[in-house]
Amino acid sequence: MNSIPDELRRLRALAAPAIVTQLGWIMMGVVDTVMVGHVSVDALGAVSLGHAWVVGTMMVGFGVVLGIDPIVSQAHGAGDGRRLGIALQQGLVVSLLVSIPVAATWLVTEPALLLLGQSGDLARTAHSYVLVQLPSIPFFLAFTALRQYLQGRGMIRPVMWVILFANLANACLNWVFIYGRLGAPAMGAVGAGLATCLTRTGLLFGLLWIVRRYRLNEGAWVPWSREAFRRAGLLQILWFGLPVGIQIGLEIWAFHFATIFAGRLGKAELAASTIVLNLASVSFMVPLGISMGAVTLVGNRIGAGDRHGAQRAAWVALASGAGVMVVSALVFALGRAWLPRLYTRDAGVTALAAAALPIAAAFQLFDGTQVVGGGILRGMGRTRPAAVFNLLGYYALGLPLAWVLGFEAGWGLPGIWAGLAFGLFAVALALVLWVWRRGPARVESRVLQ
Repeated sequence: MNSIPDELRRLRALAAPAIVTQLGWIMMGVVDTVMVGHVSVDALGAVSLGHAWVVGTMMVGFGVVLGIDPIVSQAHGAGDGRRLGIALQQGLVVSLLVSIPVAATWLVTEPALLLLGQSGDLARTAHSYVLVQLPSIPFFLAFTALRQYLQGRGMIRPVMWVILFANLANACLNWVFIYGRLGAPAMGAVGAGLATCLTRTGLLFGLLWIVRRYRLNEGAWVPWSREAFRRAGLLQILWFGLPVGIQIGLEIWAFHFATIFAGRLGKAELAASTIVLNLASVSFMVPLGISMGAVTLVGNRIGAGDRHGAQRAAWVALASGAGVMVVSALVFALGRAWLPRLYTRDAGVTALAAAALPIAAAFQLFDGTQVVGGGILRGMGRTRPAAVFNLLGYYALGLPLAWVLGFEAGWGLPGIWAGLAFGLFAVALALVLWVWRRGPARVESRVLQ
């Protein structure tokens, strides 16, 4: 029987490379923004808009592919190598299917941005930036399926190394295509999109090479057959994955709407809110890595028939997620005067960001708890409650309260962030109560077929 220190060590071994992976992932977007910012303000604005549209649509497809999480993690815990291989194959098929609707949303980038009130010039450039990335969609989603297959088996370091190398490649490709180096034409924002497309595509081939080179699929693979296309298996992944995609989409678009709210207050408020959100996004990568470890730990324990061990792992993961965000909250609160200066020297913007950061500090604790709670539910194969909690927490509570406090009560930017924090508190509380009342200890059956 594993003790709590044993669970902590196991979680740390899984979470540490996952955290590095997630930080590496977000840094690719940061590097894109910084390098395009040296071209022109318009190019920076177009890439920011295009990136927001890409994230808001691609991550929904990403969430659907995460439907293989409970299948893979529980199959590994049960020692069912055949089911692992079939789950990966079916996950790859689903990734190709999901690519179609994601691509369709990218084809309407310009009219969608115009509908959201963006200027015509920025919308056109953003459309070109997004469109050049279109071929990378199936490769990225297939990479996600392979990544979750390895993660569910406790193999996270290969993905970490691929992401770290991708950061270097992305920066080099940006330098070539954005600025026109090594004989390439200077393409500005479109060059950044092309670099991103090539990097995303390379992720899949890099991870495939590692899997083949080190035989990481041994004991967990079967030859391709009709089983990979069996309707019941594909529907099972969609059954688990669609709520995850909806949950991620609801959360991402809640923050997009909050950004729109901030923009209605003024340019300084928008800039300050962007700074606070960027800081929160970076710190969020730490509990997100813990969440990925929780998926594996909980799923493996359930697959092995150890329900009480899975419950213990769930509590350890929740405590870890909240604990690391206490540190982030302290940094936000104590550093509220100097953190915004890392982004701008504008006194008005830094003052507004400093006023919102203490609220974002409380937000951190709730954010760490809810993302780990979502990971626990994925490991269990109970993905629907998290989607419902996100819908109610953000759209029935958080965003309406953000509007009331920010505009009706006259609190401005702090009011918007206070509303978001309250909505996130409701989501985190609902997930903790769900794990307590209906957590892994009360799972009656595994999700394996």
